[in-house]
Amino acid sequence: MSSEMITADLVDLELDRSADTKEAAARALATRMVTLGRVTDLDGFLADVAAREAQMPTGLDGGIGIPHCRSAHVTQPTLAFGRSTTGIDFGAPDGPADLIFLIAAPAGADDAHLTILSSLARQLMNPEFTDALRAAAEAESAAALIRGEDQPTPASTAVGSSSAGAERVGTAPGSGPPESNADQTTSASTRPFRIVAVTSCPTGIAHTYMAAESLENAAREAGVDLTVETQGSAGFTRLTAETIEAADAVVFAHDVPVRDKPRFAGKPTVDVGVKAAINRPAELLAEAREKAARGEVTTPSSPTPVDNAGDSGDSYGTKLRKWLMSGVSYMVPFVAAGGLLIALGFAIGGWKIDKAPSVADHFIWTDHTSWAALLFQIGGLAFAFLVPVLAGYIAYGMADRPGLVPGFVGGSVAVTIDAGFLGGLAAGLLAGAVVLGIQRVRIPPVLRGIMPVVVIPLISAAVVGFLMFLVVGKPIASLQSALTDWLEGLSGANAIILGVILGLMMCFDLGGPLNKVAYAFAIGGLTHPTDGSLKVMAAVMAAGMVPPLAMALATTVRGRLFTRTERENGKAAWFLGASFITEGAIPFAAADPLRVIPASMAGGAVTGALSMAFGCTLRAPHGGVFVVPLIGQPLLYLVAVAAGVCVSTVVVVLLKGALRTADPAGDGGAGAAAADEARVPVAA
Repeated sequence: MSSEMITADLVDLELDRSADTKEAAARALATRMVTLGRVTDLDGFLADVAAREAQMPTGLDGGIGIPHCRSAHVTQPTLAFGRSTTGIDFGAPDGPADLIFLIAAPAGADDAHLTILSSLARQLMNPEFTDALRAAAEAESAAALIRGEDQPTPASTAVGSSSAGAERVGTAPGSGPPESNADQTTSASTRPFRIVAVTSCPTGIAHTYMAAESLENAAREAGVDLTVETQGSAGFTRLTAETIEAADAVVFAHDVPVRDKPRFAGKPTVDVGVKAAINRPAELLAEAREKAARGEVTTPSSPTPVDNAGDSGDSYGTKLRKWLMSGVSYMVPFVAAGGLLIALGFAIGGWKIDKAPSVADHFIWTDHTSWAALLFQIGGLAFAFLVPVLAGYIAYGMADRPGLVPGFVGGSVAVTIDAGFLGGLAAGLLAGAVVLGIQRVRIPPVLRGIMPVVVIPLISAAVVGFLMFLVVGKPIASLQSALTDWLEGLSGANAIILGVILGLMMCFDLGGPLNKVAYAFAIGGLTHPTDGSLKVMAAVMAAGMVPPLAMALATTVRGRLFTRTERENGKAAWFLGASFITEGAIPFAAADPLRVIPASMAGGAVTGALSMAFGCTLRAPHGGVFVVPLIGQPLLYLVAVAAGVCVSTVVVVLLKGALRTADPAGDGGAGAAAADEARVPVAA
C-alpha cells in the first residue's frame, strides 16, 4: 500500500543495468521515489544526498551502500533498494557494494518512522538478512524482507528492539540478564568488564544504529557488559548517572558532537568515528580495556571542530591536517574582525594612522582621525591574538581542553621572539604532543582529580615555553624572517608563478584544507606586513572570489547546461563570490566535480598570476569587492578578477556543453537540466 515505507515499485534487482556509479545509482532509485510522489524535486533531493555523502562515504564493509539524507523535498519516509551484480563504489574499505539502500527522510520526520529506519540499519549487521536479500528472486519478496514480513531468524538479539534509547547487552547469549547497578559492590574480578558507549552520525538514521548493533554483537562475544546510548533522529534515552558511574570505560563512536559529553569525565575513553565502530568493534572494546588497565583518563569538554575526526585508523597525515584545520577555524574570526577594523582605520584616517597615539591617552570625540585610530587600535589588538589562538586551538584539536594553556603560552612565545605564523604552528603541535605524552603516564587515583586543572597545565606550559624560547623558537624565527625577505624580493616571473600556485590552491577544494593553507599563509604575512605579503594577500582573495562568480555567470549565460537548483544557487553565488566566500561554488562542484573544479582552478590561476603581475596589494584579509578602496591598483585588481571569472566560465561551459552533446540523456546531469529547461525557460 502507498503508506508502506518500501514497496516492490521501490526495488530494482538489476540496478547495474542503469547505474555504474554512486551518483547514477542514487538517481535511478530516487527516480522511483519521484514516480510514487515520495520526492517532489529530484535534483534538489539528489543535492541533499550528495551533501550528506560529502560529509562521509556511506559504503560499509560487506558490500553495502546506504546513501541517505533528511530533505525538504521528501514527502514521507521512504526506502528504495537496488541490487548490483557488478558492484558500485560507495567508498567502503573492502570494495564496491552490491546491496544499495537509498533512505529518504523528510526534514521533520516523526519518531515512529525513524525508529523503523533505525531498525533496518540494525538488520544490516545480520548476515542472514543480507544473504536473503542477495538471494531474493523477485522485487516483492525483497520488499517484504525489508519490511520485516518475511525475515530470516537473526543470529543475535532481535533487531531494533529499543533503537530509540539506551540499549544494554548481557555478557553472552543465554547467560541471563545483565548485572544491575545494585551489584556494583561485586568485586571487579568476578563481574564482567563494563563499558558505556555513545553512537551518533550526521543524519541519525543509519550509521548511529548500525554502530550500536556492531558494538553489542562484539560485546557478547567478548563477555563485556555494554550499554549503548544511540543519539539518533529517533530520539534517545540518556544513560543514567549510575550506569556511567559503574562503567570501567567509555567508547564514543560519533561523527557529530556527543551531547553532554562532560558526563563521562574521569573515565578511560576511546573516541572514534562512527564507521570505526561498525567495521572494527572488537578492537575498540579491547582498546577500552587497555586504557582502563593503564589508568588513562580523559576530561571531555565542549566539542572541538575535530570531534568527528577521532578515528584512530586515520593516517598521521590525515590527523595532522585535522589538527591544523582546528587551529585555523578558530583563528579566522579574529582575522576577519581584526583585519577589517584595521582596514577601516586606514580608510578613514589614512596610511599614517598606525603612528597615532593611544586612544586611551588621546581621543577627540569630534575628530575623525581619533575614530580612525580607535578602529585601528582595536583591530590591532584582535590581530595580535592570531598566532596564540592558532597555536592554542591546534593543541586543543590534539589534546582537548588540557592543550589550551600550553598552546596559548607557546603561541605567545612565538610572537615574542618574532617566530610568527610558522612559530604558532610549531608551538601548537608541540603543546598537543606534550599534553598527550603526559596523559599517557599512569597516575595514582588520588592525583587524577587535579591533573586537568593543575598538573597538566603547569608541566606542559613550562616544557613548551622552554622549547620555544631556547630550542626550536630561534631557528623558526630565522626561517620566518627568510620567508618574509623572500616575499619582499619577489618580482617578475617569480611573483607570477607564486600567484598561479596560490590561485590553484584557493580553487582546488573551494574552502577545504588546501584553500585554508593558502589563506592562512596570506594572513600570516599580515602580522608583519611588507609589500610582498600584501601582494600575496591580494592574490589569494582575488583567486578565492573566482569560482562562485564564474558559476553565477555560467548559469546566467548558459542556463540550459544547469539544473533548476543550480540556477537558483547561481543567483546567490553572485553575492557570495563578491564577498570572497569561495564555498559558494561547492553546490556546483558537488554535482559535477570533474568539470567545475578544473574550470575553477584555471580561472583562479589566471587571476592569481595577473594580481601579482599588476602589483596589487591588500591590507584587509577579507571583504571581497567591498574593500576595493583599500586595494593597491584597484582597477587592475578588478581586471584580474574579471579575467579569471571569464576563463572559468568559458571552460565550464565548454566542458558541460561537450558532455551534453556526447550524451543528451544526461548521465552527468545535462539531460536532467535539459528536461528541466523545457519546464522553466531561461536565458540562452
